[in-house]
Amino acid sequence: MRSDATTRQLVLVDGRSGAGKSEWVAQSDEYAGFVVVSLDDLYPGWDGLDAGHIRAYEQLVLPWSRGERARVATWDWGQGALGPVIEIDPEASVVIEGCGALSILTAPYATHRYWIEADIEVRKRRALERDGELFAPYWTRWALQEDRFYSTHRSWELADSVVRT
Repeated sequence: MRSDATTRQLVLVDGRSGAGKSEWVAQSDEYAGFVVVSLDDLYPGWDGLDAGHIRAYEQLVLPWSRGERARVATWDWGQGALGPVIEIDPEASVVIEGCGALSILTAPYATHRYWIEADIEVRKRRALERDGELFAPYWTRWALQEDRFYSTHRSWELADSVVRT
């Protein structure tokens, strides 16, 4: 289904680091023309999974769901500070992808909910290939945040579809 003013959609794509969320969205013709927001652009640093999730919920999902323009500052990883603001027109269809996209808070607003999964060895290899040695020292630190987040939200249970990559 293509995006237009009468069929605007909110698609949430979640899964652990390296599961293939970004690639899955990028390769999906179904979401061509949607505004894609990666939570990687919103997490305020390596300890920011929960904060990135809340920022997406409060500053993107809620205003968009009320028919308002959504605005959220990105995170400048190089500077360790807030960066440029993403603005989303209230008539746009949106995909939010990343760890923490699908939660007990965000799920009720979504038209489609996906959980993307892959074996841990595959996920780690992908993450390190994608982010290089920059991510290596943070793999365990980030995984512990995922464990905590997913033990609370059980995001895979909120999904309409589970996609194995």
